[in-house]
Amino acid sequence: MSTRTPAACGWLTATVLARVTLTASCVVAGRVDRTPEWFEAVGRGKIVTMKRGLWAAGAAAAAVAAVAVRDLTQRRHALLRNFPVIGHGRYLIEAIGPELRQYVVAANDEERPFTRDQRRWVYASAKKENNYFGFGTDNDIEFTAGYPIIKHRTFGRAVPRSHPEAGYEASVPCAKVLGAARGRAKAFRPGSVVNISGMSFGSLSGAAVEALNRGAAIAGCLQNTGEGALSPHHRHGGELVFQIGTSYFGCRDEQGRFDLARLKDVVAANPIRALEIKLSQGAKPSLGGLLPGAKVSAEIAATRGIPQGVDCVSPSRHAEFSDTDSLLDWVELLAAETGLPVGIKSAVGDLDFWDELTTLMATTGRGVDFVTIDGGEGGTGAAPMIFSDSVSLPFQVGFARVYRLFAERDLHEKVVFIGAGKLGLPDNAIVAFALGCDMVNVAREAMLAIGCIQAQKCHTDTCPTGVATQNKWLTRGLDPGLKSVRAANYVKTLRRDLLKVAEACGVEHPGLIETSSVEILDGRTTATPLDRVYDYQPGWGLPSKADQEAVIALMLDEPQGGSAPPSP
Repeated sequence: MSTRTPAACGWLTATVLARVTLTASCVVAGRVDRTPEWFEAVGRGKIVTMKRGLWAAGAAAAAVAAVAVRDLTQRRHALLRNFPVIGHGRYLIEAIGPELRQYVVAANDEERPFTRDQRRWVYASAKKENNYFGFGTDNDIEFTAGYPIIKHRTFGRAVPRSHPEAGYEASVPCAKVLGAARGRAKAFRPGSVVNISGMSFGSLSGAAVEALNRGAAIAGCLQNTGEGALSPHHRHGGELVFQIGTSYFGCRDEQGRFDLARLKDVVAANPIRALEIKLSQGAKPSLGGLLPGAKVSAEIAATRGIPQGVDCVSPSRHAEFSDTDSLLDWVELLAAETGLPVGIKSAVGDLDFWDELTTLMATTGRGVDFVTIDGGEGGTGAAPMIFSDSVSLPFQVGFARVYRLFAERDLHEKVVFIGAGKLGLPDNAIVAFALGCDMVNVAREAMLAIGCIQAQKCHTDTCPTGVATQNKWLTRGLDPGLKSVRAANYVKTLRRDLLKVAEACGVEHPGLIETSSVEILDGRTTATPLDRVYDYQPGWGLPSKADQEAVIALMLDEPQGGSAPPSP
């Protein structure tokens, strides 16, 4: 058994490499007698004959020796100091470890945030390829607590269409008219229950934003601008929801304060259908937005009005309001001045804010037109790990708590509820609709559709597919024209699948799926209905009777849409 210490191993490695280096140095310096085919060098006191082809080997040995000397003299890494040269193998494996796990090691359902199966479904849907799976599920249904099961009906009001493409071109509009309950001048019915979530130009490349905007135009859905202002890349035909963050990018004056006149100019010049006030997001609640300086290009600096190359850190709180009461005053001001529906986006933590909000809405006549709940499992371009992992409630838990407060004050039929946080997958989205969502926003799933490979380098400006970087060399690989079609294909496929599941549940529209149609597995032998899991009362989770009748009529009128009427 060897008794060599790491230090002895390192000394031995360095000694051998030093002798090789001495030999190579003699060759390079011309201190040996050479012939056209052979030359001689000294090593360990012996004459060594070498071919010319070993010049390269000598140079390589010299380079390795240089690395060894550097490793032995540096003090930052103990591993390299004790094991020069070979210690670099550990860092190499660490660097390529994510790729090895993603493509070789991990099983179909092991990875996070999106498994291989989930990514494959998105990729195939975006390319209009076969997104079916063979031989049955490989999910561990029997032993997975919390697994949702959707209960189909043998005989329902809606008859499922059997053709696989049925419903692909259906718009599947929102079951509620956004802004109608509060009489907004520009109230409208969103044409799609699936829309693109807020992702700023800056977090995403210009090419990615353009691809998503063009895709939104093709699919007939909305694109949220994110808090980073409305850029030229948002102006390719897609209708927009303009998000107002704490830095008021796109609607602020030279001192960084909110400027109502500028907001009205932006609204007048662009196809903006609604305004969303960002209070927080699921992946980093109570923190302001962060755009690393590496991603603050000249174009982004001009769009936002900030210095180039410097970290862009947004405040964690708004300056225009300081409590729930002043928030509602500001909401009503924006709605009155622009005529647009106005809503809020927030993660869910403590419920005091939501309790006060619903109380004021029920008693003062002021209120928001929509509420976007962002789950703690949602994504972000950059956030501290503790916030991404442990701050704010997951979507289902947080949304259900907020919805109950609105329902208890009889406000749930007057507000449009939007869900976000890994809801771009059919099973997650169905549970969201059953809980009371009227629409879902998709972010990372839309990124996957336009080429994201889940490299998780969004915060480094080195996204290899050009989606989440400002590096011009990397973004050149993303073709907005081609990727826009893939974004649209993904949205259409998700809507089609939601429609098919709704029909399997016996209803004409995803928003009409009842909480009793979903059960949550407790383990191998028991399951609990969704309404009991979240303490819902009968009728909660559904639109009003009038809204139900209106959307059913729209679905029956869909040319390629929707549900077939019951058989006579």
